[in-house]
Amino acid sequence: MPASFRCSFCGGRVAPGTGTMFVKRDGSLLYFCSSKCERNFNLGRRPDRTRWTEKYRRKRMA
Repeated sequence: MPASFRCSFCGGRVAPGTGTMFVKRDGSLLYFCSSKCERNFNLGRRPDRTRWTEKYRRKRMA
């Protein structure tokens, strides 16, 4: 069974066979669960300040 990954922006799960994998020039991998996450990442938004992300919820609950 293929491994599941975490979205690089929101922190949600990316099921095998879904989402987008982005390879940076330095060889690091970014996984996105949706185009919404990918667009927000490209716009330079921070996930810990974006209310709908899991990273925001984790930071605010701690």
